[in-house]
Amino acid sequence: MATRVTLIPGDGIGPEVTEAARRVVDATGIPIDWDVKPMGAEAFAATGDPLPQETLDAIRASRVALKGPIDTPAVTGLRSTNMALRNTLDLFANIRPCKHYEGVPSRYDDVDLVVVRENTEGMYTGIELEQGTLEVTELIRFVKATTGLAVRPDSGISVKEISEGRSERIVRAAFDWAVEHGRAKVTASHKANIMKFSDGLFLEVARRVAASYPQIAFDDRIIDALCMQLIQAPERFDVLVMPNMYGDLVAELGAGLIGGTGVAPGGHLGGDGARELAVFEATHGTASRLARTNRADPIGVTLSAAMMLRHIGEAEAGDAVERAVAAVLADGTSVTFDLRAPDDDRPAAGTFGVADAIVAAL
Repeated sequence: MATRVTLIPGDGIGPEVTEAARRVVDATGIPIDWDVKPMGAEAFAATGDPLPQETLDAIRASRVALKGPIDTPAVTGLRSTNMALRNTLDLFANIRPCKHYEGVPSRYDDVDLVVVRENTEGMYTGIELEQGTLEVTELIRFVKATTGLAVRPDSGISVKEISEGRSERIVRAAFDWAVEHGRAKVTASHKANIMKFSDGLFLEVARRVAASYPQIAFDDRIIDALCMQLIQAPERFDVLVMPNMYGDLVAELGAGLIGGTGVAPGGHLGGDGARELAVFEATHGTASRLARTNRADPIGVTLSAAMMLRHIGEAEAGDAVERAVAAVLADGTSVTFDLRAPDDDRPAAGTFGVADAIVAAL
């Protein structure tokens, strides 16, 4: 019986790169019933809603989706359709593998780490108060009255929320990922030395959870020190877990270590448990200037599709896709322009040429 997967082509280069990944998945022989649904700017243009209810219902029904990058038109009133998707479906765990593959131009050749990012709170709650409003004035007055500290009256204010419950579930998700994937160590990152009641709570919870996984080594790093050490020696790190904004930044840093977001996969897990709902997607943007040119790099979304295959129980097929991608990258003949070294004058392959090469390698 075929497994139903919600396929969200998205905007810009999304339809091309997701079609390339779809061809690769189909070539594994695993029967997939692709249920194509809209999201993003194209969905808004067609339906007036960038996050249509039919798409949310489809993801809830299939329990798994493969998604292209999307845009959020300003007129929608949403800060981010991606954030709205994660919050609506409670996709609280963002899994970002950062692995260097032979043949990809990079300053590093020994990177194989995973960033586990909390997706639903921290600095990205969307609780913001605009400068000069009555709400800001009242909050400034409250802060002064309760703490004795003065906030400048010309400030805009964002609220950072770190809860015990959500800290515990993201740290457990990181340790569970480490156990399931044979990883040896989890590192929690924070700024608890300064933000003692928010990041301090996150660190306290991480230490408590770590004690229940004695088979996995645990340590922690202040976020600025972690960034420095990732640049110095990324091979030191294995699984990294951290609050929302730190995870956003460190995942991009990790992508930079391995050659860019074009080769960086990702997944979002959540629902009624860390594995109940899953949306896998490339971590790059829509790159609209490359749309419909057959030049966009499909590697990131294809590696995301490999993650998806493992998630639905087809680990052998997922591993085969990753090996085929690695072979194509190492050979270097059929890769897009962004993966060409400055001194490599060979012609670049197109999006679907890369997909054909991966299928041939399979």
